[in-house]
Amino acid sequence: MTILSGIAQSMQLMLRRPQRRQYAALCYRDTPGGELEILLLTSRDTGRWVIPKGWPMGAKAGQDVARQEALEEAGVTGDASSVPLGVYSYQKRMQDDFSVPCGVEVYPMRVTGFVDSFKEKGKRQLEWVSPSEAATRVAEPELKDLILRFAASRPPSA
Repeated sequence: MTILSGIAQSMQLMLRRPQRRQYAALCYRDTPGGELEILLLTSRDTGRWVIPKGWPMGAKAGQDVARQEALEEAGVTGDASSVPLGVYSYQKRMQDDFSVPCGVEVYPMRVTGFVDSFKEKGKRQLEWVSPSEAATRVAEPELKDLILRFAASRPPSA
């Protein structure tokens, strides 16, 4: 197969396929001082700041997939809402620099615990940051908006 025919085949597949769906957890907590914090982690391949996300898992509901991804990628447990905040889009890089459009359904998840050992421990950097800092760090404009909208919709902590 020549390079051009490989590119042509990849383009045909990309144009033919509908947008893929992933599920993500917007992990959050309140500090002892009542400030909202968002958990960000780095992607394994590029080191970009992201939130835990993954592909569908059989018949598992979206919020359950989001909760599972948060556990596997960040070692956090908690309660994920059954109602998504919204969806953001990005280009998922696959093998051989091929990318596919993905829509990511985001579920807010209040973090209530941490585990010592988890699947991707040591493969990512984790950091709790303010919503404004989280919005600054993530690359996807729609995700920035979801983070800021979530923070604005929460009543102030007492």
